[in-house]
Amino acid sequence: MSISENALGYTGTAKALHWTIVTLLIVQFVLSWTMPEIHRDTKPETLINLHLSFGALTLGVAIIRLTWRATHAEPPPEDGLPPWQLQSARVMHWLLYGLLFVLPILGWINASYRGFAVSVFGLFELPKLVATRAPGFGWTGDVHGLLANYLMLTLVGLHVAAGLYHYFIRRDRVLQRMLPGA
Repeated sequence: MSISENALGYTGTAKALHWTIVTLLIVQFVLSWTMPEIHRDTKPETLINLHLSFGALTLGVAIIRLTWRATHAEPPPEDGLPPWQLQSARVMHWLLYGLLFVLPILGWINASYRGFAVSVFGLFELPKLVATRAPGFGWTGDVHGLLANYLMLTLVGLHVAAGLYHYFIRRDRVLQRMLPGA
């Protein structure tokens, strides 16, 4: 795709993938905050299984999204943006992309470690990434939770705040370029 084709905003596919990820993250946080606490003897039940399924789906969509991003030019930056904003936006996006991979994989490793089957909406089962109670993997669930609850939420909050700053304070088109229908 040439730059002129997407000079005003992101492609419809890029927008659809972005908002699909947003929706999946909202679902994941609602599930994680309402599912029971996972202990050594916890058996996966509906909410845990849904969290695992949506985690696998998030990983799949993230792979598609990153592939799309790597093969399609993004629109050029808005005129007049300070270099520090451009650089911080790049760093923010790559940190978010990294977490979209790290969090589901850590969750999958933790499920494998706990002996949970990772069935994707009952359609198929993902292979175990580590053996049940494999030495050295007990930390994965804690790190998964810490990264999700502190780093991911902080980065998402900053991402949303930056979009609102551009819309309400700078009054440029940075936010509108990713909005559906814009």
